[in-house]
Amino acid sequence: MKMETLAVRAGFHVDPTTKAVVTPIYQTTSYAFDNTQHGADLFDLKVPGNIYTRIMNPTNAVLEERVAAMEGGVGALAVASGMAAIEYALETITEVGDNIVTTSKLYGGTYNFFAHSLPRRGIEARFVSHDDFAALAAAIDDNTKAVFCESVGNPAGNIVDIARLAEVAHQAGVPLIVDNTVATPYLWRPIEHGADIVMHSATKGINGHSDVLSGALCVADADHATWRMIREDRDMAGAVMAPMEAWLLTRGMRTLPLRVREMSRNAMALAHYLSDHPQVETVMYPGLPDHPGHALALRQMTGGFGGLMSF
Repeated sequence: MKMETLAVRAGFHVDPTTKAVVTPIYQTTSYAFDNTQHGADLFDLKVPGNIYTRIMNPTNAVLEERVAAMEGGVGALAVASGMAAIEYALETITEVGDNIVTTSKLYGGTYNFFAHSLPRRGIEARFVSHDDFAALAAAIDDNTKAVFCESVGNPAGNIVDIARLAEVAHQAGVPLIVDNTVATPYLWRPIEHGADIVMHSATKGINGHSDVLSGALCVADADHATWRMIREDRDMAGAVMAPMEAWLLTRGMRTLPLRVREMSRNAMALAHYLSDHPQVETVMYPGLPDHPGHALALRQMTGGFGGLMSF
């Protein structure tokens, strides 16, 4: 299916009872069991079904399937925020004495989490330039549990060579985690370039309406042990997404391709305008030919260069 179709239909199946063509909001915490054996089988994961909304919810499931389909992954989890998505991706694979290697140009909240919160838990974040692959490889040791990057750095607008970074991570036997918030799956699907886990602050482009704080995780391999641990950690820690928020996100995702195309077009026009403005010294936008990552963006991104521009 085309991305536009996935944005509208992926994950949704017409309700067999009501024939509703829009995802219902299952605003419930609990579910009925047919009998005690059915309940026991659900909790033992012997049969499919809903147990408790902290663990699964039919509205959330549509959103998760849609995110996975659009990212080209095999499974996704909806969580309460983008920071919760990063937390779960890392908390499940690190412990005291471990480290992660990360590119240095990051969203401020992510940088602060890595630089200040992780060390208090005994986990080190090693910051390396996104385009120094020798230094990135050298920073990895036996205690490294993951490599992290943003596909498009926020707010610098730098472009990361995901394929090369995935090669560095996989040669060391660790997963590559990519924050794809800025690009969105419409412009860039990091899993196709070798990423193992893709996460989003879904508050931003995926939602698009400034009314939902949300996050999402998507994995390339549902059989990987990390995926099982992430699911278990989300279920135990509890930073889950409420059904109403999940419904709002599925609504927002319907217009994702249209919104991102227009954002890219507007940002390109503004970048050209500011580049010619006498009071502007520098414009950082990957759509401009003089941007350091322009050639890489042309190779990796489709449908535009996104709405993030710095000047």
